[in-house]
Amino acid sequence: QVQLVESGGGLVQAGGSLRLSCAASGVTFSNYAMGWFRQAPGKEREFVAAVTRGGSSTYYADSVKGRFTISKDNAKNTGYLQMNSLKPEDTAAYYCASTSRAMWSYSYKSQYDHWGQGTQVTVSS
Repeated sequence: QVQLVESGGGLVQAGGSLRLSCAASGVTFSNYAMGWFRQAPGKEREFVAAVTRGGSSTYYADSVKGRFTISKDNAKNTGYLQMNSLKPEDTAAYYCASTSRAMWSYSYKSQYDHWGQGTQVTVSS
């Protein structure tokens, strides 16, 4: 059974950094692409970033491009989201997700098979 567990969220001041982790179990992580989404109160869950199975290609929402970096370490069965230059509007619950699809539309929630429980990120001004 596939399980994804996020960690690394917390409270940070604007301009600060956080690194989120997504630990996967029950899967051969190298066979899965990974995405990060976020959801602020009262808003839809939105795409943040995605990475292909081998980690060679990455994709970002315009709102985080240049500030966030997604990566995955298949040997450790763990994915990461490095978040720099954080802004108050980045405040949200962050979720990692995985898919075994060889070809996938990375920004669509429906394309992902498994989800973590989320970790809260709060950025104060």
